[in-house]
Amino acid sequence: METSLNQAEKTIKDSMLTESQWDTLFSSSIKVALIIIASVLAVKFGRKLIRKILKVNARGPLQVSERRSNTLVKLLENVLAYVVFFIAVLTILPIFGVETKGLIVGAGVGGVALGFGAQSLVKDIISGFFILFEDQFSVGDYIRIQTFEGTVQSIGLKTTKIRSGTGELHIIQNGMITEVTNFSLHNAVALVDISISYEGEIEHAQAVIEEHLETMPARYEEMVKPPEYLGIQNLGPSEVTLRIASEVKPMTQFKISRAIRKEIKEILERNNIEIPYPKMVLYRQPEAKNENA
Repeated sequence: METSLNQAEKTIKDSMLTESQWDTLFSSSIKVALIIIASVLAVKFGRKLIRKILKVNARGPLQVSERRSNTLVKLLENVLAYVVFFIAVLTILPIFGVETKGLIVGAGVGGVALGFGAQSLVKDIISGFFILFEDQFSVGDYIRIQTFEGTVQSIGLKTTKIRSGTGELHIIQNGMITEVTNFSLHNAVALVDISISYEGEIEHAQAVIEEHLETMPARYEEMVKPPEYLGIQNLGPSEVTLRIASEVKPMTQFKISRAIRKEIKEILERNNIEIPYPKMVLYRQPEAKNENA
């Protein structure tokens, strides 16, 4: 019995840490805690610095648009966090006696092998960088990529997500993006065709329309300048088509087109200018004469 107690006491003493081991553990814990705190602070202040730099550049000689700035901020913040915490892990591992040189060399060799085996992934990432830094499009832009059209929801290093007007979310690999049509970069043009009947006076209609178009920019801030009456666009079977063009802010041409149609219809009715409607002419063939009569 006494022998068993002595063995148990010896086992407990062997399992307990010595004073030097406690000192090592305490100092290692302090180092790890300081590294983690420093990493969190570095990410926090780094994100503030990124926002400040991009905000300053937006006002400086090298212009960075707000739409591009928002996209770059999100990307650079994520990259900063990955880099800082990766360095933190490489700093913490040697504290616990893990050799990091072998890991770095192995990661380099593995990266080369992965690059050969995942060429499509590398292509997507490279394409994503060029999309961002060439400012081809940004989050919030309305674009068309091949057969997909919608608003950009997010831009990653591998994929781009756009949401169509009917709610579908399209996820496209960046490496597959070869042609992009961006509708949000420059002012748009709203084209409106208005038809009047052949019986109407074109000069009178033109004068009424032009006078009314001059008043519209005061009611619609989307208009860059007053709409312009272009003239006769087409001669139809029962109508003369007049065309109006208005330069507007990006992606507001649909709203302004509807507003112009509504107001022009009302102004034409108030001035008794007839808007054409389908007409049908009936022709009755005369009855044949009776030869026996």
